[in-house]
Amino acid sequence: TTAATLEHFTVNFTITNLPYSSDLENPDSAKFKATRRVMNMMLDRLLKDSSIGPVFQGCETTDFRYGSPGSDRDQTRVDAVCTYSKEPWAAPLDRVGLYHQVSNKTRGITQLGPYSLDKDSLYVNG
Repeated sequence: TTAATLEHFTVNFTITNLPYSSDLENPDSAKFKATRRVMNMMLDRLLKDSSIGPVFQGCETTDFRYGSPGSDRDQTRVDAVCTYSKEPWAAPLDRVGLYHQVSNKTRGITQLGPYSLDKDSLYVNG
C-alpha cells in the first residue's frame, strides 16, 4: 500500500457582520488569533460533516481582507487553506459537490455560526 498524500484546497467567503479592522491584518494581534481560531473551528466542523469527512484533516485560516472591492469596512473576506488526505479508496475532491454541501450547511451561504455570509462570496478551490 502507498501512503496517502496530503492535498490542499482553498475556501474563501465574505462575512457581512464582521467589521474589517487593521487588527485583522496583523497575524500577531489578539483579534486575528481569536478570529482565526473561531473560523478554523467552524470550518473544521462544517467539513468534517461533509462527503470529505473521512479524509478531511483540517482548515487553517490564512488571511482576512476587506470585503469586495468598493464595499465598506463592515465586511471581511476570509481565506482558508484546507487539507485532506488523498486516499486510494476515496473519490477525488469534488469541489462542485463540496460547494453545494457547504451551501446547504450554511443555509444557502447566509450563516456560519454567529456570522452572516455574503451569499455570492463562497469559493471552493477557485
